Amino acid sequence: MSIDPITSLSSLEKFFQTSQSNTAQSSTVIPFQTTLENALNDVKETSAAVDQEIYNLATGQTNNLHDLTIASTKANLSVELFVQLRNKALDSYQEIMRMSL
Repeated sequence: MSIDPITSLSSLEKFFQTSQSNTAQSSTVIPFQTTLENALNDVKETSAAVDQEIYNLATGQTNNLHDLTIASTKANLSVELFVQLRNKALDSYQEIMRMSL
């Protein structure tokens, strides 16, 4: 039985790559916007993976319940990350709106 190594979240890696490339060149891409888009894509991908694992388990194509548990946990973490990013964005927006010129 092989154990898959723990990998980092792709959305955070993409954020650091875009922020580094944006400092090197001037562009109109907002790093936080791409981070939110990447986090949303991760939520969609992990949700689809959970659905596939449920389908595989229900149809008898696999008997590894731990794969479903792992996929479910990944999906839960990606949703929590996205919610926290959204909350920070809303907090920042509200703080900017409270600023006076």
